[in-house]
Amino acid sequence: MENLVQDTTVQKPKWIRVKLPTGKNYRELRTLVDKYKLNTICQSGSCPNMGECWGEGTATFMILGNICTRSCGFCGVKTGKPLDVNWDEPEKVARSIKLMKIKHAVLTSVDRDDLKDMGSILWGETVNAVRRISPGTTMETLIPDFQGITKHLDRLVDVAPEVISHNMETVKRLTREVRIQAKYERSLEVLRYLKEAGQRRTKTGVMLGLGETRDEVFQTIEDIRNANVDVITLGQYLQPTKKHLPVKKFITPEEFDEFGDFARSLGFRHVESSPLVRSSYHAEKHIH
Repeated sequence: MENLVQDTTVQKPKWIRVKLPTGKNYRELRTLVDKYKLNTICQSGSCPNMGECWGEGTATFMILGNICTRSCGFCGVKTGKPLDVNWDEPEKVARSIKLMKIKHAVLTSVDRDDLKDMGSILWGETVNAVRRISPGTTMETLIPDFQGITKHLDRLVDVAPEVISHNMETVKRLTREVRIQAKYERSLEVLRYLKEAGQRRTKTGVMLGLGETRDEVFQTIEDIRNANVDVITLGQYLQPTKKHLPVKKFITPEEFDEFGDFARSLGFRHVESSPLVRSSYHAEKHIH
C-alpha cells in the first residue's frame, strides 16, 4: 500500500510539457469539429499532440460508439454495454474526413466483444466509405484484437488500408494488469497474421512507465520485430484519471532515445520513441 501512495505522487518532469495548439489549420479544424459535432479521439482522448497533428492534416476518428466491452487499466474510454451499431457511421466519418480536408486519417474503435463479427464488418465499410467520399485520403486502421479470429482480421486486410496497427501497449508481465482481457501472445499473433495475410504495412505502440524493467522493454521490442511489424511507437504512459493505473516512472528522453536506437538496429522501417509520442503521432509518415 505504501508503494502505491508513493507511485501516485510521482511528479511530472519538465519534458512532459505540451505546447498549446496554434496555427491557422488547427483553428479551422477546431471550428469545423465544433460546428458539425465531429467525434475525434484527438479531443476525447485529450491528446498532447492534437495541435501538431491537426496542423499536418492528420486526425483520429473513433468508430463503433464510445463504450467499450473491455476495461483496460490505462484507458479513459468508458466500459459497459455498448449501444447498437450505427450503420450510418461509415458515411458520417467519411464526410467528416472530407469536410476537414484530412490528408491522413487514423481510424480506431472500442472493443466490441458483444458482436458476432466483433465490429469488423463496420470497420471494412468505413474504410470503403472513406475511399469513396475522400479518395485522396490515406488511412491507418488501429484495430482491436478481434479475439484473434482470422476471418475478422481478413475483412481489414481485404479493404487494404495503407497501415493496419494493433497496439501491444505493454510488456508481457504487465499485460494482464494493464489490458485485463487481452493476451500478449494473441496480440503478437494478430500482428504476425496481418503481415502473412498480405498487409503491406503493420504497426504497433507500447506505453512505458507502468513498472516495466529495461530488459522487458528490449524483449518486447524484439518480440514485435520478430512478428515482422514495420512500425513501432514508444511513448510515456500518462494517467487519465485517479481511477486508472498510476504512473510508476517517467522515462527520460535519453532512455527513449536508447530504446528507439535499439528498435532501429533491429530493422523497423519507422520508429517513434519519445515521451509525448502517442500511437498515431506522425502517422502520416508511417505509410512510406
